[in-house]
Amino acid sequence: MGIFNKIFGKNDGHKETQIKSYKDFWDWFVTQEKDFYETIKNHQNIEIDFFDVIAPKLKEINGGFYFLAGMSDDSIAELILTVEGDIKNIIFAEEIIEAAPKLNHWKFTALKPEMNLTSGIEMDGKKFSSENIFFYENEIEGYPDEIDITFVYENLNEETKDAAITGVCIFLDNFLGELNFATQIDTFNVIGKDNAKKELVPITKLKDFLSWREREFTEKYKNVKNFDEEDQFSVFEATLKNGSPLIAAINTSLLTYDSKASYPWISILKVQYNGENNNGLPEKEDYEKLSNIEEQIIEELKIEDGNLYIGRENADNLKESYFASKDFRKPSKVLKKVIDDHPEYKMTLEIYKDKYWQSFERYNVNQN
Repeated sequence: MGIFNKIFGKNDGHKETQIKSYKDFWDWFVTQEKDFYETIKNHQNIEIDFFDVIAPKLKEINGGFYFLAGMSDDSIAELILTVEGDIKNIIFAEEIIEAAPKLNHWKFTALKPEMNLTSGIEMDGKKFSSENIFFYENEIEGYPDEIDITFVYENLNEETKDAAITGVCIFLDNFLGELNFATQIDTFNVIGKDNAKKELVPITKLKDFLSWREREFTEKYKNVKNFDEEDQFSVFEATLKNGSPLIAAINTSLLTYDSKASYPWISILKVQYNGENNNGLPEKEDYEKLSNIEEQIIEELKIEDGNLYIGRENADNLKESYFASKDFRKPSKVLKKVIDDHPEYKMTLEIYKDKYWQSFERYNVNQN
């Protein structure tokens, strides 16, 4: 497939039709699809007649959508929706593509697929391929399920380190596919060949290695019951460096849970409030509103559906609510809706994989 360009959510004046749903977008797309197809096929004025037209429409649905376009073959144009590996937006790319109509001469794909990179990729005059990229696994004591990988790029040096790391990541994104690269590897680093400490494994064996580790993980936790102990919360207090108080309530019944890795996806909802007159803590009105919002989230992210409420923290005009889940898709949807439904607060969402809940070691949650 010849990829013509990548869009990063440009905005312009093409907003004649307001887009509020997936159906709205595809209904609009159908009215333009013949012109879009000819533009892509003939590679004429693609920036103006395709990219600058479709980007703001997608942005109306989700500001985290980006896309690639090109000819899949001589008669089929392909539109690939990507979220650049952002976990919290993956489900929405999957949903909008699932809602796509069947159109002659069009193929719609959610997330960048894995590609056959026999010749590798070239970026800034450097080549990244199976001939110069290798890997090895790092075993971390106390964290047997953690997949930590060191990637070795032969041509990496201090002067070109940043560009080399970017190139390796782009190679992996295409080699594994966006979903696999974003979800199958827990942590990784990129080094030069001179710094390697183990025997190098050809990058061509990476897919088989990750598939094996995934099967091993699934087998290990397939019979683990959902956590069902009674909640027991403890209050923690501390003082920040700026003198502001920190108050947290953490579900301490989770502290000794020995199957944390079966809930590997951590969601953190951050909500800003005005606590200037209360030492950075929420005043009564905000406290009650934010508590109600959190209760609604807990009701949506049920234990029986594979979600755990870890707790909350208030300090320095910011509330953070913590959840752990077996999968990231439901939390992504529930928490995005909360953000959309409460524009009176500035909220941000972070979702990432942390099999051993190392993010919460300050509360001694990480006990195995």
